[in-house]
Amino acid sequence: MLTILSDTVTAAFGVLLGAAPWLVVSFVLAGLMHEYVRPERLQGALGNTKLSSLAKATVSGMLLPICSCGVVPLGLGLYYSGAYLGPVLAFMAATPIINPAAVLLAYGLLGPKIATIYLIAGFVIPMILGVIGNRFAGPELYRPDAVAASVPEQHERLSAAERIKSGLHYGFTDLGLIVSKYVVIGALFAGVVFALVPTSFIDRVLGDPGMLSLGSVAVLAAAMYVCAVGHIPFVAALVAAGASPGIAITFLMAGAATNLPELISMNRLIGKRAAIIFASTLVVAGIGVGYIANLLLAGETGLLVDPSKGASTKAVANWLIASVPPWLQWASAAVIVLLAIASYRGKLAALFAKRAGEVAA
Repeated sequence: MLTILSDTVTAAFGVLLGAAPWLVVSFVLAGLMHEYVRPERLQGALGNTKLSSLAKATVSGMLLPICSCGVVPLGLGLYYSGAYLGPVLAFMAATPIINPAAVLLAYGLLGPKIATIYLIAGFVIPMILGVIGNRFAGPELYRPDAVAASVPEQHERLSAAERIKSGLHYGFTDLGLIVSKYVVIGALFAGVVFALVPTSFIDRVLGDPGMLSLGSVAVLAAAMYVCAVGHIPFVAALVAAGASPGIAITFLMAGAATNLPELISMNRLIGKRAAIIFASTLVVAGIGVGYIANLLLAGETGLLVDPSKGASTKAVANWLIASVPPWLQWASAAVIVLLAIASYRGKLAALFAKRAGEVAA
């Protein structure tokens, strides 16, 4: 029992350490966006169900090197500022799946054919997700109170320093408190999964081509915390070991865009239907793209790039990847945990007051 508890906490902190720096960056960006981007302008760009709005959200997401946990504050910032659900889901899917470093690394390790399918799917799948989100959303399609909750116009007369301070206050209190709470809960759930299903077992299943199936890989990847850039070398090794190219695509699509902390946050802060649409569409689409990749590349050999020939591409990709030092990971994780604890301060104060009253009685 103690071993399982220890493994759970260790795995949960592993997830949190990987996501925390990007969450902190996203709180800053979301706060500045809330302060400087007026909802009226955002609604004009993303506050509708047009395909052009989905394309804008998808392309914007593809340019940001942020993980699936880190994109939650930015997605919520868009949603609470007037963006429709479709563009928000498209943005939240595209951001972790595709970014310039991931594309370069994919071409450098997986070869042009697999990488091109990955790149095309990284644009098309978020677009499809956005269409489905707009079509099947209920009351959560948009927030009618977005403009009412906007930054007052007098804020525009404040100095730059005052506006930045106000934006950071929104990012780390109004948004950070609620997001951190659910991210920590999600990390603990992920820790339980990793404690009960050891990483060695996952590696053995994924590394044995005879045990692989697109469906099982999609479900497994969706439950894991997958970073596209960090796992491209891993899926390249799978393909080199004999796994089908569709496995690489499915694992990256379903895994990079979904994880338990993100889905729990989305379920609580946008709605259960949005979380179901997001997860189910990405898993099914990931399986579909993997199946298509297997059909297109059936029987082909030499798909992977020769390590010596792909060295220059990988060097450029590594240059684009932001390396977060361990001390910053731990500092960022401490911020997220403290924000999560602070989100319960009202309940804790009431509990202590109740206990104090019982003792006094």
